[in-house]
Amino acid sequence: MNRLLIALLLAPLAALAQGQHGAEDIKKDVQRHRAMAAAHEAAARCLESGKGHDACQKELQAACKGLAIGKYCGMRHEH
Repeated sequence: MNRLLIALLLAPLAALAQGQHGAEDIKKDVQRHRAMAAAHEAAARCLESGKGHDACQKELQAACKGLAIGKYCGMRHEH
């Protein structure tokens, strides 16, 4: 019974500790977001140039490899 009570009391603290990011983690997140933004800006310029959706999508996927989750570089919209 005591172990269960201790576990219940400590669980919120453990969850809170896991959710905190250190300065280095925040710095890496900022860099990732800037890299994704640059990739999306390049994709917009690609579309403006008339290359076509498929070609620009491939360029975006290449630029975002390893940056974001999924094949849409962390962003998806309707088409």
